[in-house]
Amino acid sequence: MANPFDDESAQFTVVRNDRRQHSLWPCAFDVPEGWENVFGPASRGECEAYITAHWTEHTRA
Repeated sequence: MANPFDDESAQFTVVRNDRRQHSLWPCAFDVPEGWENVFGPASRGECEAYITAHWTEHTRA
């Protein structure tokens, strides 16, 4: 079986955990416990663009 994360023709969602970390997730699989769907379904490229635009790492000084 091919890696579903590498399938450019598949539909994906963007999921986020309680630490506000984002991940690309194939629509063919259930969202893992502790994560919520925040965008999609959409193409892999659209999901990657969403992650780039919405995930900012916050550092504490």
